[in-house]
Amino acid sequence: MGTPGEGLGRCSHALIRGVPESLASGEGAGAGLPALDLAKAQREHGVLGGKLRQRLGLQLLELPPEESLPLGPLLGDTAVIQGDTALITRPWSPARRPEVDGVRKALQDLGLRIVEMADENATLDGTDVLFTGREFFVGLSKWTNHRGAEIVADTFRDFAVSTVPVSSPCHLRSFCGMGGPRTVVAGSSDAAQKAVRAMAVLTDHPYASLTLPDDAAADCLFLRPGLPGVLPFLLHRGGGDLPNSQEALQKLSDVTLVPVSCSELEKAGAGLSSLCLVLSTRPHS
Repeated sequence: MGTPGEGLGRCSHALIRGVPESLASGEGAGAGLPALDLAKAQREHGVLGGKLRQRLGLQLLELPPEESLPLGPLLGDTAVIQGDTALITRPWSPARRPEVDGVRKALQDLGLRIVEMADENATLDGTDVLFTGREFFVGLSKWTNHRGAEIVADTFRDFAVSTVPVSSPCHLRSFCGMGGPRTVVAGSSDAAQKAVRAMAVLTDHPYASLTLPDDAAADCLFLRPGLPGVLPFLLHRGGGDLPNSQEALQKLSDVTLVPVSCSELEKAGAGLSSLCLVLSTRPHS
């Protein structure tokens, strides 16, 4: 069946959505997110898009910002993609559910097989789902429930799917990610370490682990480039955002580190896993 991480296929496309003015006003919260600097947030978003396109060599598709969707840039919550299948999620917040429409259309246009979540009792945010290349872990959190996790398992039957309790108000990917094909990285908080221990008990596959001082530093993206013979990339928060975690990240010697910043977008709850969707296959056109 291969080795852990081989299912993390070569990437070809990345999907992002522009930052609307409504995000800067704090409207995205509905519950008290601070206002943010729109120009800075848009610069961060633009740099992220540039890194995906120029540094990683991905075909970048950018959906336009929509003022009615202040949290629209966090489109990583709207779909779970593996191979040629995209599961369109049902976000916990009813105000965010219209965000899936534009994402669904973009993924359909790329030729992916679309699976819908029709069960009104299910909730699922995409950033509660971690794919290791061999299996899925789904965080059971404020945002994602058991029924949502069951639909992930029903959709991706070729992979084991395990649930991990998330004891903080965050998503699983907020403090846990893949730092390489066989390496799980996690923050140092109690919630992060508890999740990693649960994953170690649930899995049949050996993963190395790396603890980072900052939880947010573990919200990274491991990406295989489209060109053979090139080291995989790890898109991660840079030293300007999280200086305490940079030395630990240097221990990941089998990847090319690509730092980016999202300190302003973070005020709206954004992490790297929420700001883009990466397609790991070359879908049919």
